[in-house]
Amino acid sequence: MLNEAVDDFSLPATGGGTFRLSELADKFLVIYFYPKDNTPGCTTEGSNFRDLYPEFKEARCEVVGISRDSLKSHENFKAKMGFPFDLLSDENEKVCNLFGVIKMKNMYGKQVRGIERSTFVLDGRRVLRREWRGVKVPGHVQEVLNFVKTLV
Repeated sequence: MLNEAVDDFSLPATGGGTFRLSELADKFLVIYFYPKDNTPGCTTEGSNFRDLYPEFKEARCEVVGISRDSLKSHENFKAKMGFPFDLLSDENEKVCNLFGVIKMKNMYGKQVRGIERSTFVLDGRRVLRREWRGVKVPGHVQEVLNFVKTLV
C-alpha cells in the first residue's frame, strides 16, 4: 500500500456530514484508527492530536480519527474532549478492512477482534506516504507531525 493511491471511501462524520476522501484534494491527511471512544489510550491520543492540530493545519494537513463506535458515541466523545477535527464511524469495518487494521488482540486473557492502533499519512493525491501500526501513544502524534512537516 505504501506509495500507492488509496481507494476513495466515504464514512459518516461528526457534525452530521459525510467524509469523502476524494473531496480532500491538495491537502495532506492524517488518518488515525483507534480502538474505542472514552478509553484511556484513545483519549490521550485524541487529546495529543487536538493539542497539535494548529500545527497540522499550518502544514496544510487535515486529521480524522476512525473507530467502529457509533456516530452518537463519536459526537459525545468529540464534544467532551473538544476535538477540532472529525471522528468517522466505521461500524461495518469497510475502511478498517481497506487499511488492514482489524486484528486479533488479547484482552484480559481472551482473544478479541479489534482495531490495532494505527496511523496513516496521505498526500494531496491520496497516495499513502507513511504508516505506523501497533502504535504506542506517548510521543506518537509529535512523530506524525514531524513527518508531515518533511512533506511540506
